[in-house]
Amino acid sequence: MTRQPAARLTPAAASDNAHPATRNPGPKPDPGRGQEHGPGHGPGHDVGWAEACTIARTAGRPLAGVVRPLAEAAGYALAAPVRALADLPSFDTSAMDGWAVAGPGPWRLKGQLLAGQDLGEPLAQGHAIRIATGAALPPGAMAVVRREHGRTEAGKGGELLFSTRGEPPAGQDVRPRGQECREGDELLAAGALVTPAVLGLAAAAGYDELLVTARPRAEVLVLGDELLDEGLPGAGRVRDALGPLLPPWLSALGADVTATRRLVDDADVLYEAIEASTADVVVTTGGTAGGPVDFVHPVLERIGAKLLVDGVAVRPGHPMLLAALPGGGHLVGLPGNPLAAVSGVLTLAAPLLRTLGGRSDPVPYAAPLGADVAGHPNDTRLVPVVLGEGPSVTALRFHGPAMLRGIAAADGMAVIPPGGAVTGAETVVLDMAWGSGGTFP
Repeated sequence: MTRQPAARLTPAAASDNAHPATRNPGPKPDPGRGQEHGPGHGPGHDVGWAEACTIARTAGRPLAGVVRPLAEAAGYALAAPVRALADLPSFDTSAMDGWAVAGPGPWRLKGQLLAGQDLGEPLAQGHAIRIATGAALPPGAMAVVRREHGRTEAGKGGELLFSTRGEPPAGQDVRPRGQECREGDELLAAGALVTPAVLGLAAAAGYDELLVTARPRAEVLVLGDELLDEGLPGAGRVRDALGPLLPPWLSALGADVTATRRLVDDADVLYEAIEASTADVVVTTGGTAGGPVDFVHPVLERIGAKLLVDGVAVRPGHPMLLAALPGGGHLVGLPGNPLAAVSGVLTLAAPLLRTLGGRSDPVPYAAPLGADVAGHPNDTRLVPVVLGEGPSVTALRFHGPAMLRGIAAADGMAVIPPGGAVTGAETVVLDMAWGSGGTFP
């Protein structure tokens, strides 16, 4: 399907519960909003979903730049623009196998030029030289006659070349020097993700290494006495779904996951784990609500953390939180229900990690809904959707907070404004891009 770009989720679009693609510009939110409510605040203090994304995006700064050889630079973001170190191509090049010719034909043949060879002697008028694709055009040559467009005959004084397509115009099948870029041209902007194609371009442009932004270190703390690491669920115990789900996803978002640890439901154990962490971002699962063993809020208060987001007006996932830790790192508290945790990653972890890793903001795309989607009366909904054969997306059935069946089959998450959306309504869709670090809010 053809994806239509949607409005960027900028501060101007991030206000309360408004649909980010249609909200009128407003003031930039205070990145500290939410902290005054403190741990354990009552209902009604949740920030809007788009605003929460913006707060997370502006909560930190890109980490320091590091130099990496090309073989080790994939998956990082550029810390500085990549500029051409030379003209590309750096000399006039044959774009085809055939003959380089000078002047009008027929042409007297002399020798051959292969890629990588010196230019040799200038080509005199009325002469031609056999040439391979990628070989440098000799001085004096004005065009290339393709191999399939030429024929040779023996003549007096040597072999002659005739063109079966008439006289070639100047520049035919020649890649002129500087056709792709000139020395000093910006090829890629800072923030671009270093993909295999970027590595190839950098190498072609003469780079042996790149200045990239360091990858943020992340540590995952999975909370819950009821969780099983293996075997079948039952007897009040459930399998840990987030331990397997989060590390590869955080890696795709640009993080180096240093550890994934299971913790018992104990406030002191959680306190010690957070205090001892050297990660740039600590991600916890569960314990963010107000239950008898939900210790994230009291532990953050004990540590002296600053709450930046304490509850978001989004379903599923509203008890998510974001805190600045005293040592300079951040903690993202995800709800324990799997799909609610996915919502928390999209809302808080993804924009924070992207900022720390120096990655550019992606542009969400819009697609019409193939069927009505019910909304929450006051909150934004994030709903797993699948792409249809046409330009539309359709919500999947299994979208409860504890369900992963829908998101496992989804092509993205649709942003449904309060009150819902009707068939045909243009709706922002967030790509999951699990393995590419792609489009997130």
